[in-house]
Amino acid sequence: MPPEPLTLAFDTAAAHCAAVLFQGPNMLARTVDPMSKGQAEHLLPMLETLLQSAGCSWADLDTLGVGIGPGNFTGIRISVAAARGLSLSLNRPCIGISRLDAIAYGSAGPQTVVVDARQNRVYHQSFDNGVALSDVALVALDSLAGDQSFLSDGPLDLGSLSLISAEDMIRNTGALVQLRRNDEHPRPAPLYVRAPDAALPSEQPPRILP
Repeated sequence: MPPEPLTLAFDTAAAHCAAVLFQGPNMLARTVDPMSKGQAEHLLPMLETLLQSAGCSWADLDTLGVGIGPGNFTGIRISVAAARGLSLSLNRPCIGISRLDAIAYGSAGPQTVVVDARQNRVYHQSFDNGVALSDVALVALDSLAGDQSFLSDGPLDLGSLSLISAEDMIRNTGALVQLRRNDEHPRPAPLYVRAPDAALPSEQPPRILP
């Protein structure tokens, strides 16, 4: 019997570098390094260390996964660019997982997932038993009220808020990649949802190929 597929998934969309290694449904290793900057220099050495800790190499990987946001714009670009580069160099498929999907994974019943978008706004998406019922939307925090069960990865001023840790979120990201590895997927692309706070340069940016 062939060995179960080996999946490496990572995320830098929030104030951390996080990664997880799965073999089939079994988590082999996981690491979360809190940091608000420096992810670009830290990410690849951290992934190398994670693989070595499990006795694996890059060539052993079958699938890659990456958190595509929404969240910190620079962090999203770092992880998505790294994932696409690794996918190309290793000739392995790569699957993008949204931050809200990862938060909702494994939840029971109706849930409203919210992620801080700053300026009194949140990214918002409805789920039922972990399955998305709507697209990700940007809404005012003050507009959320009523008998809702909120789920997030960070504290927000909501009365009935449950929190998921960064460790659990990256574990969920890897688990979702494993579940979706046999489906057809486009190459991962950043999920920004809102416009950046900084002014955009006048020249056209490089185009990310589909």
